[in-house]
Amino acid sequence: METERLILRPWQESEAEILYKYASDPDIGPIAGWLPHTSIENSLEIIRTVFSSPEVYAVVLKETDEPVGSCGIMFSDSLHSAAMKDDEAEIGYWIGKPYWGQGLIPEAVGALLARSFKDLNLDTVWCGFYEGNIKSKRVCEKSGFKYHHTNNDVVSPLGDKRTEHFYKMTKEDYDALNIN
Repeated sequence: METERLILRPWQESEAEILYKYASDPDIGPIAGWLPHTSIENSLEIIRTVFSSPEVYAVVLKETDEPVGSCGIMFSDSLHSAAMKDDEAEIGYWIGKPYWGQGLIPEAVGALLARSFKDLNLDTVWCGFYEGNIKSKRVCEKSGFKYHHTNNDVVSPLGDKRTEHFYKMTKEDYDALNIN
């Protein structure tokens, strides 16, 4: 998939070092519920397992051809946070700190939403974030998601209890936002 500034494509094993450069930052993973990567080998294992799932993409800058983050569409039969039906999915994302605040993730999410509703014929797409992750909240809002509910005392993948907020977009919402 392509956007104005990005290419969304599968991760390559040769990109483990680049992934480690961004995913080892302690300001990235923990707020999203995952541990910072501990080594290039750890990043390679993530590429081979988590990032090899269908619909998981490297967020690649067209300008440099370098992956600077990751995004994906997770279905009801895979790892996700939202309680979903078969015709629903959840979008997840993160981007390296040097690229925060540039609107790159909302751009990537726009491409994932188009894929979700136009190609995959989904009815609803969810997006969740933990309390305090203001940047993820902004992505939800900028992308047109609507607040749906909050779950308290959710055990994160790191084992701690958190408050998680869920936003959603229906096909009808998407079509209303994209009249053209």
